[in-house]
Amino acid sequence: MAGIAALALAYFLSQFYRSFLAVLTPALEADLGATKAQLSFASGAWFIAFALMQFAVGVSLDRFGPRRTAGVLLAAGGGGGALLFAAATSPAMVTAAMTLIGIGCAPVLMASLFIFAKTFRPAHFAVLTSWFVALGSLGNVSGAAPFAAAVESFGWRGVMAGLGIATLLSALALVALVRDPERETAGGRNSGFAGFGELLRMKVLWLIIPLTALNYAPAAGIRGLWAGPYLADVHGADALAIGQATLYMALAMVAGSFLYGPLDTVFRTRKWVVIVGNAVSLGTISYLAVMPATSLFTVTVLFVVIGISGMSYGMLMAHARAFLPPHLIGRGVTLMNFFSIGGVGAMQFATGGVVTAATDAANPAAGYQALFVFYAAMLAATLAVYLFSRDARP
Repeated sequence: MAGIAALALAYFLSQFYRSFLAVLTPALEADLGATKAQLSFASGAWFIAFALMQFAVGVSLDRFGPRRTAGVLLAAGGGGGALLFAAATSPAMVTAAMTLIGIGCAPVLMASLFIFAKTFRPAHFAVLTSWFVALGSLGNVSGAAPFAAAVESFGWRGVMAGLGIATLLSALALVALVRDPERETAGGRNSGFAGFGELLRMKVLWLIIPLTALNYAPAAGIRGLWAGPYLADVHGADALAIGQATLYMALAMVAGSFLYGPLDTVFRTRKWVVIVGNAVSLGTISYLAVMPATSLFTVTVLFVVIGISGMSYGMLMAHARAFLPPHLIGRGVTLMNFFSIGGVGAMQFATGGVVTAATDAANPAAGYQALFVFYAAMLAATLAVYLFSRDARP
């Protein structure tokens, strides 16, 4: 249990790092001359680095176990990247730091899922994953109003330096406390990266992957990047007001993960829990696409709904986990996570271009209306594909 607690703390930091830029946007624009497109690129770099690392992480989990995989990468990438961020003097250094942090955070959740898959019954995987994500998502909470208050008091450089030290200490805790489960063997078959080929040939996963890549992207993108600029440009919100709105959304994301966790055992289906939840998310985003300049109160409520309904990640991972062979558990969960985080990263890059292209000085809401239309269209397309997937009852 001490190892799981150490992983939960590390995942708390991982969740924080994927979302804190929304609060820092005004300060980085003022101090470093960063543009919204550059910060979108930096945020996307975190997700792309995180996603690409999943292949190496998957092999490392199966070969070396979660203790060394998570501890070494979190120290070198997460701690080192946060300290580089604290010393940044240009948007390019921010991007480099975010890339390093993404590499460092890449193994944390996967190490936890690997232990869950190897140690607990498969029927418990969805609730363990969802609730672990919920606890870690408190990092989203700390990255909202509390982080904004800390930056206001101590400056963003001092806060980032402190976070770098905290990340290094968290990595040391992983090395000291995490215990590796027994390894599965498959007689040398599909070792290393070849195992990913076997997974990608499994047609049952093909209809799950697209929604896995898109379900989390709107909530992560809005909470982690676009909430700040949108609320400032359209509603004239200051840093504290942005922190307050994003705090409510972050709390909703925690609640959403807890809510999704046991629903597959309650309703005896994973597929239809995911469909209903993402349909709610789609409807809410579509409302924002039609009414982007609605009141600040209404926007906050809609952000809360998106935060709750957009947290079907754990259920989708459990859906895919049901079809994974035992000797490929590490690579299987990291492959699905590659698509999940890679989808968020790709959407961060894409939405930066969408908002920039649609920006109209005479109509501050125009760029964000295009953003919500884009999110809604992509989510609708992937949800349509998922409708044809095979269910996996717990």
